Amino acid sequence: MNTTVPTILSKAVDGKRLTREEGLALLESHDLHGLGRAADAVSRRLHPEPYRTYNIDRNINYTNVCAAVCDFCAFYRKSGDADAYVLPREELYKKIEETIALGGDQILMQGGNHPSLKLEWYEELLRDLRQRYPRVNLHAFSASEIWHFHKLNKLPLREVLQRLKDAGMGSLPGGGAEILVDRVRHALTVNKVLTDEWLEVHRQWHQLGGRSTSTMMFGHVETLAERIEHLERLRQLQDETSGFTAFICWTFQPGHKMADHPAAGSYEYLKTQAVARLFLDNIPNIQSSWVTQGAKIGQLALFFGANDMGSLMIEENVVAAAGTVHYLTLDQIKSSIREAGYIPRQRNVFYECIDEVPPSTAPVPAVNGNKRELTVL
Repeated sequence: MNTTVPTILSKAVDGKRLTREEGLALLESHDLHGLGRAADAVSRRLHPEPYRTYNIDRNINYTNVCAAVCDFCAFYRKSGDADAYVLPREELYKKIEETIALGGDQILMQGGNHPSLKLEWYEELLRDLRQRYPRVNLHAFSASEIWHFHKLNKLPLREVLQRLKDAGMGSLPGGGAEILVDRVRHALTVNKVLTDEWLEVHRQWHQLGGRSTSTMMFGHVETLAERIEHLERLRQLQDETSGFTAFICWTFQPGHKMADHPAAGSYEYLKTQAVARLFLDNIPNIQSSWVTQGAKIGQLALFFGANDMGSLMIEENVVAAAGTVHYLTLDQIKSSIREAGYIPRQRNVFYECIDEVPPSTAPVPAVNGNKRELTVL
């Protein structure tokens, strides 16, 4: 092990900011156990409460038509393809009502960069859904889609975001980030938002008072240094705006033109998530990615910096199109949290708990000194 790594880990645990060089040294380290212990210590410092959270939402892909070309995406279609679609409004209603019936309070609504749908179409959609389902948060449209709206409609980005907000968009998902380094983006995609543009969408949304999530898809053509550059760009924007509620990372799932690319495994996932928790000192929440990693690694992520198990994910199409399909029931998500020694709590997109746990029935994790005694499954 690099002799500087223990010093860097101690620095992060003590709440001091890591440099890019220190972050890279951690990614280059093979001390997975040490990284996990440090990330868990930081997570417990930031979240000393005896619970870990989850949410109930549905990922509705309102269209699969996309003008961008991403080598890793097996989901998108061109307008003339036989299986291209824009979901009928009645089908959207049905999906939302099913989500509400299961206790959900949010719709994650994303699609492709549709080449002909104008901004007015999206405004009317949001107004309709907000009027019908006023208590459901519309976590809608990736930065890639919004930048596309800005270009297609020839309108200022701020105006596009304000109009969507006024129409009912409640929060902005972090999708489409992949790796926020233009070398990587040019290698993977065509006609898709670049690094500064992705960040500018989130910057202006935050300036309008909005909140958003941040993401990273890794394990494809990027270098370890570029992973750290991605984290640094997120950290810089968070210093400026404080608008990110959470960070979620996941491994590239081989598919489409990159079907033969080797997949990064659980080791790489846990290591990268742990480093993200240590490096992103100003983003409060880290979400596990059981959707790509499966139940056990998703649970183990709670010991590698995550304080949230993510969504019940009633529906997921994009990752599934690449051939990776993991499903958990609500009881399985809660059990995973309990088995890790925490109380499961349901939260909304702003990480506010929205359930009620009677104190008499809430389990209390065992504590020994300042360290929680946990069984790693």
